[in-house]
Parts: sequence; C-alpha cells; structure tokens
Amino acid sequence: MAIEVLTIVTHPSEPQKRIAPDRYFAEVSIGQRIHVIKEQVAMLAKRKQFFIQNKVLASVNVDALTLLEMRQDRILKTMIETLPWLRFELVEHMALPKDSSASLREFGPLWLDDFGTGMANFSALNEVRYDYIKVARDLFIMLRKTPEGRKLFIMLLQLMNRYCEGVIVEGVETLEEWREVQNSPAAAAQGYFLSRPVPMDTLENVLTVL
Repeated sequence: MAIEVLTIVTHPSEPQKRIAPDRYFAEVSIGQRIHVIKEQVAMLAKRKQFFIQNKVLASVNVDALTLLEMRQDRILKTMIETLPWLRFELVEHMALPKDSSASLREFGPLWLDDFGTGMANFSALNEVRYDYIKVARDLFIMLRKTPEGRKLFIMLLQLMNRYCEGVIVEGVETLEEWREVQNSPAAAAQGYFLSRPVPMDTLENVLTVL
C-alpha cells in the first residue's frame, strides 16, 4: 500500500548515536524542517518509476505548522505536484487557526499519525478530513490485553472508518498481532512483522519479501 519515509538524525561528533527525530525537529526552525522535507521529496522523485510501476504510495512525516508554511515555497510545491502518489502524514494533530484545515489539504490527501496519543484523538477528526488514520501501537497493545479491550478495539476502528477512507494499525510485530489486524476493520498494518526500516535503494527487495 505505502512506504513511509523515516528520518535518522545524528550529530557529526557522534555519527553512531541517533537523536530522536521529534526531539530534533522541536528544536530547529520551520525553515530547517522544510529543508529536510525538500531532501526527502527529492529523494522520492528519483525513484518515481518504482512507485508508479508498483502502484505504491509514499508517506512523509510533517507537522501542521511546517505543512502550512510549505505553501510559500514555490520550488517545493512544483516538486510535489509531479508526485501524485506522495502523501503527507501529520505527526500530531494540533489546534489550528480558522480556515487552516482547507490549506492543509493543498498538497493532497492527508494522513494522521499516532492516533491515541497527544492531540491525535477524536477531537482531531472533527477539524480535518483525513484520508487514512494510523492507530498508535501503544493504544493497540493496551486494548488487546483483555477480551473487553479487543471488542472495544473493533468498535473503535468501526467508528474511525466513518471519519476516513481507512485505518492503519501501527507497531504490528508478531504473527498473532498481524492476525488480529487481518480480522479487524483495519485497512492495513505497519510494523516490524512486515518489514524493518531499510535503505531506500532496497525497496524492490522489501516488496519481493512481502
């Protein structure tokens, strides 16, 4: 269905030590965040034929304020217009000024990441129409601990499907978890059971394994 582009952040003095991307992006300017998005979009553009031939989407993580600011970057907008299979995934919903929701969709259908954490909850679904919504692993694992929780998980996905085109369950790491998702109203799953993060130039191998 889709490939999610992940960001690895390191410091030149300690190249082997990784810095949490959310911590890094919280400390840099919006201009720097847009620079990273540009690099990722350019990288995807070089692999355009892969996504077209395999009919696979690509999702790139972005925060709402950066996405709004990206409208002012003509070069980036032109690049994005040539990639109809590109989707932007909001890393966390946030309260937005009036009339901002329409502006967010200027770059095409939006996805919501990590539903069930922070501000990514049902209040978010009333403000923006998301194409796909990803359920956070923490919520998935918490609900599957008891029979009542499993029933609630099914009901939750049924309700969420009313607000979007489909729900994707994150963090599926075992065959048992994968079977649960398959027997649920979810449209898809994401997690180590399907594939661990891999370099972009090995995408063909990932599809072969799946």
